[in-house]
Amino acid sequence: MNIVVLVKYVPDATADRQFEDDFTVDRVNVDGLLSELDEYAVEQSLQIKEKREGEEITVTALTVGPEAAEAAVRKALQMGADKGVHVVDDAIAGSDAIATSLVLAKAIEKLGPVDLVVGGLASTDAGMSVVPAMLAERLGLPQVTLASVVETQGDQVRIKRDGDVATEVIGGTLPLVLSVTDQSGEARYPSFKGIMAAKKKPLETWSLADLGVDASQVGLGAAYTAVEETAARPPRTAGEIVTDEDGSGAKALADFLASKKFI
Repeated sequence: MNIVVLVKYVPDATADRQFEDDFTVDRVNVDGLLSELDEYAVEQSLQIKEKREGEEITVTALTVGPEAAEAAVRKALQMGADKGVHVVDDAIAGSDAIATSLVLAKAIEKLGPVDLVVGGLASTDAGMSVVPAMLAERLGLPQVTLASVVETQGDQVRIKRDGDVATEVIGGTLPLVLSVTDQSGEARYPSFKGIMAAKKKPLETWSLADLGVDASQVGLGAAYTAVEETAARPPRTAGEIVTDEDGSGAKALADFLASKKFI
């Protein structure tokens, strides 16, 4: 079985994130890391491999991004993925989800045949949650998305999807596209052994030309959406202090909470 897990390199949420002059996210001059939500996808891919002991299963971590995005693949390899692929090309900068799904689909086809494509709930920078569905359409595969529980047996995959008013159980037959939420199980930390082993694992770098994708199909110029302006986050205002010198503090606190509709 061949499993491809999608990983994304995103700006660190604790860093001072910036936009470029064209309003694209600066992914070069800021600290980045593997998107936390994609760690759950890596974990579930590894669990599927471990639970199907005796089968020959390969987990490949796939990313699209600038040179620094290699770090996302390295993290997946340290966690236990078998090999990695990094699609990097200057023309990709500014791509939206539609163009990104095109590049990913072409990379998956080049890796093929693939039995299972696994993605996270969303990326922590864009948060769109649409790439797995777009990939399923491009690859002509069924999709079982937003899984909080994943079970596999033979060529069958069954998931539990938790909605606002109900929980659904959805099944599919391999090959398919799967996405998992942050409720699917804590992601493992890379061990020292895993970190050392990752240095010897294969990691290929592909360009758009390697995938047969024309530069006009990706990038900011091909995007269906655009950011027209940005504004700096407003500074935090001072909090309101409630004193209780005359015994009215409890009422003042209750009035404040009521005014904010907390109670």
